[in-house]
Amino acid sequence: MTTTASAATVEQKTDSQGRMPRQIPYIIGNEGCERFSFYGMRNILTPFLVSTLLLYAPEAERAGLAKDVFHSFVIGVYFFPLLGGWLADRFFGKYQTVLWFSLVYCAGHACLAIFEDNRTGFYTGLFLIALGSGGIKPLVVSFVGDQFDQSNKHLAKIVFDSFYWIINFGSFFASLLMPFFLRHYGPAVAFGIPGVLMLIATLIFWLGRKQYVNVPPSASDPDSFLHVARTALLAHAPGQGRPGLTVAAIGGVLAMAALMQIPKLGFVICACMALGLIIAFGGIGTSMQLDRARGKHPDQAVDGVRAVLRILIVFALTTPFWSLFDQKASTWVLQGNEMAMPHDQWWWPSWLVKDAAQMQALNPALVMLLIPFNNLVLYPLLRHLGFEVTALKRMGWGIAFSGLAWIGAGLIQLYLDGGHPVTLTWQMLPYALLTFGEVLVSATALEFAYSQAPQAMKGVIMAFWYLASTFGSLWVLLTNAGVRNEAVMSHIASTGLSENAFLMFFFAGFAFVAAAAFALYARTYPMQDNYRSA
Repeated sequence: MTTTASAATVEQKTDSQGRMPRQIPYIIGNEGCERFSFYGMRNILTPFLVSTLLLYAPEAERAGLAKDVFHSFVIGVYFFPLLGGWLADRFFGKYQTVLWFSLVYCAGHACLAIFEDNRTGFYTGLFLIALGSGGIKPLVVSFVGDQFDQSNKHLAKIVFDSFYWIINFGSFFASLLMPFFLRHYGPAVAFGIPGVLMLIATLIFWLGRKQYVNVPPSASDPDSFLHVARTALLAHAPGQGRPGLTVAAIGGVLAMAALMQIPKLGFVICACMALGLIIAFGGIGTSMQLDRARGKHPDQAVDGVRAVLRILIVFALTTPFWSLFDQKASTWVLQGNEMAMPHDQWWWPSWLVKDAAQMQALNPALVMLLIPFNNLVLYPLLRHLGFEVTALKRMGWGIAFSGLAWIGAGLIQLYLDGGHPVTLTWQMLPYALLTFGEVLVSATALEFAYSQAPQAMKGVIMAFWYLASTFGSLWVLLTNAGVRNEAVMSHIASTGLSENAFLMFFFAGFAFVAAAAFALYARTYPMQDNYRSA
């Protein structure tokens, strides 16, 4: 049985004041195995789809279909954190929710291994993995934060960085080995191994059950985020209209209009567009009238809603980064398939790396090097030179570096389109730039999102952070749908660029615009400190 936060207070003061909580290794071990499991299947998904499951389609269409399937899956993975966060915060607590979603996750892996040649069974497996992985995604991170209080919160950043490091440790070996197993032993083995790792991850998490500090779920709260927002939108003010309610209603109408496009654009794209419109317009409308909720709700609850709305703007501005980052497992793999393997180079590990998909192992390998380098060398050096290295500044620069990475990928594509032989070695530069951007954005955001969230909303706030990746993949799907339009294709042709090169430079520009907008907003963002009291 897990320990509640209140019952554990004395034990925390005795055992972990100024020291690392002893339950952390169970959570870190669980995360390492789970990330091997997830990235093991994710990083071979596009090659498997193109070479096996989508053979029924014309060859020219397989790459586009594979990208659609891949990014639809990613949308699911980063959408279901909303469900997991809500269930944990309101009903079951983080521990129970993580445990049960992990079993769903294991069932999804089993489907991939069993139904390698059956599209219905395989897509069912992808759905279960999206549900299981998404359901636990916001909770494990916030569960780590729950093990700390004000007495030892200075150790939390070390653990969040270690947490992100172990994610990439698992990802590195998965990215390197699973394409090898797919190539030599087939999809049943290649998808089965990640399933075994997920089962081990679940067992490790269960073994630590008696050690955890378990913050209980919140009871039905009349001053919850949704209740305060509803009051603000519906409240009347003497001599004033309800402009915020009008804005929220416009969002609802636009969401209905988006859903009416399902026959043309598909359910996934339209459902995500509708959700985004409701969140955006509802949030703006609530912000416009939020002070009307004062009196009916405590000032603390109203201020908490305002804090959440500010956080959501930060998250929204990171969605272009995710649209670039997640394409390394789709667009960059497909580009790598057009490039030559540098087997003639003495340093190239030809005995192991024979597949462009294995280049993805560079990402976690560089992350494991960059996290300690940044913390021990780069950030102290910048502080010594007089530069304040805040979380928001790191995230803004990270978005900009992702744009540089895509300029590099676009230049490579220009050489390929010109008929010049290009070796896979050149992809190292875009991977390095993108990974540096990832460390600045994602590793920083884990601790930022937890520290900024009010106590009763930590699971849901973490879910909204992961939802940013859903909307990142939505940008990709919308772009892919857009380039199928004849007018858009004609415009691309008039530039003299291939479709792939044009889109790479387009996404790079998208990132630079987002980085500039992020920097402007970050200048006015009021930082919070929402760790629980010792």
